[in-house]
Amino acid sequence: MGTPLSGAAGSGGAGNHGDGSRPRPFGPATRYQDLSYWLSSVDEPLAPGPALPGDAEADVVIVGAGYTGLWTAYYLAGADPSLRIVVLEAEIAGYGASGRNGGWCSALFPTSLPALTRRHGRDRALAMQRAMRATVGEVGRVVAAEGIDCDWRQGGTVVLARTEAQLDRARAEVATAREHGLDPDDLVLLDAAEAAARCAAEGVRGGTYTPHCAAVHPAKLVRGLARAVRRRGVTIHERTPVTALRAGAAVTPYGTVRAPVVVRATEGYTPGLPGQRRTVAPVYSLMVATEPLPERTWARIGLAERETFSDHRHVIVYGQRTADGRLAFGGRGAPYHFGSRVAPRYDREPRVFAALRRALGELFPVLGPDVPISHTWGGPLGVARDWAASVGLDRSSGLAWAGGYVGDGVGTSNLAGRTLADLIRGAESDLTALPWVNHRSRRWEPEPLRWLAVNAGLRLMAAADEAELRTGRPSRRAAAFSRLLGQ
Repeated sequence: MGTPLSGAAGSGGAGNHGDGSRPRPFGPATRYQDLSYWLSSVDEPLAPGPALPGDAEADVVIVGAGYTGLWTAYYLAGADPSLRIVVLEAEIAGYGASGRNGGWCSALFPTSLPALTRRHGRDRALAMQRAMRATVGEVGRVVAAEGIDCDWRQGGTVVLARTEAQLDRARAEVATAREHGLDPDDLVLLDAAEAAARCAAEGVRGGTYTPHCAAVHPAKLVRGLARAVRRRGVTIHERTPVTALRAGAAVTPYGTVRAPVVVRATEGYTPGLPGQRRTVAPVYSLMVATEPLPERTWARIGLAERETFSDHRHVIVYGQRTADGRLAFGGRGAPYHFGSRVAPRYDREPRVFAALRRALGELFPVLGPDVPISHTWGGPLGVARDWAASVGLDRSSGLAWAGGYVGDGVGTSNLAGRTLADLIRGAESDLTALPWVNHRSRRWEPEPLRWLAVNAGLRLMAAADEAELRTGRPSRRAAAFSRLLGQ
């Protein structure tokens, strides 16, 4: 959400774009402003910086100039200014999910609190949740300290319940949070009036609210972070696709960067790297944005504090009120593409855009049947086989990684960057003791099993939402599928 592409962190650092083509070091430049509303509205030219001029040596080489790679470089350079840090990016900083997501800097973590507790115990699960909550404040601190004008507003998140089944899930989520040790203020159950006071969608019966989320302009955040990283002495080479990673080296068409530590920060583009095809599944999330809405319309919709919003349906939707008065709204539902392919043509699915437009009109009838859409876009996010984000460093090879955020990467990538900075410098800390550190998800199944499983899961959740609307009863199939994912 960061969510959704939220999130999603790592830009396109991998060596091809997943459509079977070879790297295109001398190909025509992409019109980056067309990739998302966010990238179209940054107040700077989106011209690529210098490519790698040839072979180079560094102390740390990072592949991917999205949130994960840039946060890692930011904290490493701050902790040890003497380090030679090189970031390699196939396009421009923020090309991937970091410049296209829903703009939720949240404390959401892909693995649920009960699942974390089962796997790691109550204390470590709570430590993970507390670290995520603190991360929202840390991003806000850096935004202020570095003067990054990214429309930051910490208004929290309201998740609406619009059916009895959704209200049951809201109640259960709050009860589970209490049982597992979260503070009462961390997640609050709202009645119908309280929920509608924050977000007056049609048919609201209740919902939940958490203060641990800020609405941001994600492209302004990632571009501002790139400038802050350069000010700290980090070298970023853009339009420099990486064709191979190995211990001690990142290989590009222009030359090889050799370094004792090599960081993979490519998220949904990871399958484009040799040997990484089954590491994560790139699942697409798509978004639309309205024209700026008049104040009289906002008076009826709400979101006065720029709360980010969703509802308790199974197929995730997410939205925010932008600083310039638009509704930016996204969701899942686009198909997974055979062989973990990632390609620019998959960013646009007219069927999904039409469904998002309908959903927006159903949530807010004040917008009318023809919701005034100005921008449509999309991109891939990374999903590990066990739905578990991870960060780690193999000290024997010097290969490090972070990702698998399942769309919750805007905040999680900051925690990943701070953690990688400690791991790389050999500093033991509370961060390096968190349960996601050095977690190894098993690889996804080979095709066609991967294609069948991911797309069947998407269809099952969509059917569950339709059934709940018809019957008013929770979907048993959806509950079983969540258990299968280990949630």
